[in-house]
This record gives sequence, C-alpha cells and structure tokens, in this order.
Amino acid sequence: MKTRFSLPTLALGLLLTGTASAEQPGPPDTAVGRLTALAIINALNADLLSHDSATLTLDRWCATHKLSPTPKVVAHLDPAAEKPADAGVRKLLGVTDAEPVKYRRVKLMCGDHILSEADNWYVPSRLTESMNHVLETTDTAFGRAVQELHFQRHTVSAELLWQPLPADWDMGGALPPSTSGDLAIPEFVLQHRAFLTRGDGVPFSVVVESYTREVLAFPWPTIGR
Repeated sequence: MKTRFSLPTLALGLLLTGTASAEQPGPPDTAVGRLTALAIINALNADLLSHDSATLTLDRWCATHKLSPTPKVVAHLDPAAEKPADAGVRKLLGVTDAEPVKYRRVKLMCGDHILSEADNWYVPSRLTESMNHVLETTDTAFGRAVQELHFQRHTVSAELLWQPLPADWDMGGALPPSTSGDLAIPEFVLQHRAFLTRGDGVPFSVVVESYTREVLAFPWPTIGR
C-alpha cells in the first residue's frame, strides 16, 4: 500500500519532465512505458481516495491533462438501467428491505472521453426535495446534485483492474518483453466501491465506479517512450 501511494510523485515527475507529443499519444510497450502507466493510474487512484467527490476529482483530472477544451465532467444517464439494491448495498446504507432505494447508471465524460461508468444507489428520503427532483429529471452528476450536503466519502475497496507490471517487478521479477507497439490497455483500469454520508453521519448513497482507459487518453510524456 505504501508503494502505491509513492508512485503519484513519480507520475508527476514523469509528466513534468516529458514533453507531450500529439503524434505519440499512447503508452509504449516498454518497461519505462509500463512504469509510467502504473504511476499515472496510481496518481489518479490516490487523488480519488483523498477527496470526497469523484466528480470534482475527474473535473481536475480533465483540466490538468487537457482532455477537452471544456474541462468539466458531464454525466450521461442510462434511463433504462435497473439494478435493485442487494443486501450488501442495503447494509452499507443502513436501511431495511422496506426502505425505497433508487438506482442510477451513468457515464462520466470529459469531452468525447468516457472516464468512468458508475452504479449509484441512493435513499431518496435522505435527500432534499430539490435534490431528488434534479436526480429524477436531469443527467446531472450525482456529486454535483448533492453537493450541498457536504458529504463524506468512505472507501470500501479500491482495486487496480490492470497491472502494467507483474506483482514482483519491484523485487527484480521478470518484466514482459518490450515491443515496438503501444501497450494494449483493457477497457477498465481501476474500480472503487464507496458509500457517502451526510454531514450528520447518515449514509445516503453507495457507488461502484469503474474507470476506463480513457483516463490515459492524453499525449504521452516523451520520457515514457
């Protein structure tokens, strides 16, 4: 865990040292390219873990990495999506089977980039009437809609879904052979599970956020090539 959180510093150094090239936008399939990818993903992971609003964190990520001329994350709601709250979700929310729990499925986008796909369960009775109206009638990102609650985020799990390097790389383990191409990155690279509480400590939402390879869709620093 300590190694994970030391990597954001490396990521910052890589980004500041390298000059981005629009002709070389992706991570190369080399040891340095893999280390750069791991450092940057861990930088995002640490940023998400240290802030209460994933939406605002992605706003900053979008702006810092120039993913769009308009660096603001926009939610795209899937109105047909349905996923009833299971026993685990209700336990985190502290509600019985009789309490209504609503569900939203959204894609959070920065420009043309889908940065994350999120499942969100929330307890309407623990929100204000105006918040419920916004959530039911618009695509507004959940974090923006409930911002006035001054909520706190409690992480249940944070998992790297993609490991660019083998688990024992830092102990001299064998690295994958380099190629002349770019790294093949899976669709999802990071997943967070968390619940949100109001200022009075009452839980009102459970989220599962899956972050996509599009969080890396910026011109790659030359040091990573």
